[in-house]
Amino acid sequence: MAATPTTVSISYNLFRNGTHIGIINENFEVKDGAYHATSEAKAIGLLALAQRRPVTYFSSGESTKDGLRPLRFEGTRGNAIAHVAFDWKTDTLTMNHDGIRQTVALPRATQDRLSVMYQLMYLMQSKPRTVEFAMTNGRKLDRYRYDVHADVHIDTPLKRLPTLHLVKQREQGDAQTEIWLAPEFHNLPVKVLIVEDDGVRYEQVVTRLDVKL
Repeated sequence: MAATPTTVSISYNLFRNGTHIGIINENFEVKDGAYHATSEAKAIGLLALAQRRPVTYFSSGESTKDGLRPLRFEGTRGNAIAHVAFDWKTDTLTMNHDGIRQTVALPRATQDRLSVMYQLMYLMQSKPRTVEFAMTNGRKLDRYRYDVHADVHIDTPLKRLPTLHLVKQREQGDAQTEIWLAPEFHNLPVKVLIVEDDGVRYEQVVTRLDVKL
């Protein structure tokens, strides 16, 4: 297995329908068999007047030969707070959000919405044509399946990059989701696109990426 980073620091610009609305800063660290990841999104411009508190995510757990094994996930958006506990001994996932507590079966290799972006570094090492995983966003648990398209070049503020282009296999009512990973940067995400059912388009594009092995 190829070496994966021990520390990652990434910044992204966030766009809504082409308008720059926010900045996302993320940090990821692996040390002594454990990992920690944080993400903070701050609104800019007029949106900052209505959304003063940043959107934050935190994920921590174990670092194994197969990648990341989350134990705890937290998400804060405005007054909404989600807490998730992964119990791999009993294979149960407990989600707490908006005063609601729900415990469900925990599928093998489940990720949270933050850890999954770094788990892709491990999943891509076998050069799959598709990737599939279960993921929780703090409110629910779903399965996701992406087709992988190699050698797709895109322009970024860093430079023009060859990427692996992941396209979500959608069902009726699903949002369109696409992820671009950069092999040059250990298959970390350099662009994410989400198009909601109502046509609203969100793009997350890398502006800074620092990696240490």
